Amino acid sequence: MTAVVSLLVVVVLAFVVTRVATVALVLTGMSPEMARFQARSAFTGCGFTTAEAEAVVNHPVRRRIILTLMQLGSAGVVGACATLFLSFVNVSDREALLVRSGVLSIGLLALLLIARSRWIERHLARVIARILRVVTDLEVRDYRGLLRLADGFAVSELRVEEGDWLAGRTLIELNLPAEGISVLGIHRDDGGYVAVPRGTSTVEAGDLLVLYGHGEAITDLDSRRRGKAGEEARAAAVAQEESRQQEQDAQEQERVG
Repeated sequence: MTAVVSLLVVVVLAFVVTRVATVALVLTGMSPEMARFQARSAFTGCGFTTAEAEAVVNHPVRRRIILTLMQLGSAGVVGACATLFLSFVNVSDREALLVRSGVLSIGLLALLLIARSRWIERHLARVIARILRVVTDLEVRDYRGLLRLADGFAVSELRVEEGDWLAGRTLIELNLPAEGISVLGIHRDDGGYVAVPRGTSTVEAGDLLVLYGHGEAITDLDSRRRGKAGEEARAAAVAQEESRQQEQDAQEQERVG
C-alpha cells in the first residue's frame, strides 16, 4: 500500500511541476495552450519538434524553464514507473491486489477531475503567478491578462492563400475592425515583418497575419474566399460585430447608470 501512495504522490508532484511551468511560460507571453503543450512535452521527454519550439529556444527565460522541466522529468518519469512496478509485484493476496488497484484508480480519477476543474485551474494559476513574481526575477508581463484573452477572444495567426478574400487588398479596403478584428503584425513571405501595419499596407498571398479578435470571427475570416459568397460572409460578419458592440454599449450604460 505504501508503494501505491508513493506513486500517487509522484503523480501529484508531476502535476504541480507542470502546472507551475505552464503558468511561468504564460507569464512570458505564450498562449496557455502552447505553454501547456511545451511544459508537458519537456517534462515527459517526448521532445516534440514544433514551430513554437523556436519561440522557446530563442527566449532565455523560457529556455531556462524548459531545461528545469527536462531535469525534473528525467527522474520523475523513471521513478513513477519503478513505483508502479513495485506496487503490484510479489502481491500474492488477491484481496490486497484489488485494494491497491482500487486505491490507485480512485486516486488517479480524483487527480484527473482536479486537473480538469476550471475553478481550481483559475485559482491555482493566480496563486502560482503571484508566488513566481515574488520568488523569481522573471522580468515578464502577463500578456494574456493584458489582452484579455477570455470570453472567446484570442491572438491568432492566419496564413493568406491565393483566392482568399484578404489577398491583394490594403488594410483600409479590408476594414477588419468593422468585424472586431485588429491586425497586430504581418509576417511577409520573404521573411520581412511589418509591426502595427498602417492602412496602406497590402495583404499578399503567402503573408502570415497576427490577429486579435473573437476566435469565431477569425476562423470565419480564415475560410472566406474571394467572390460573391465572400462578400456575403463579410456583410454578415460586420452585422454580427455591430450587434455585439450594441450589446456591449448597453452593458456599459447599465454599469455607468
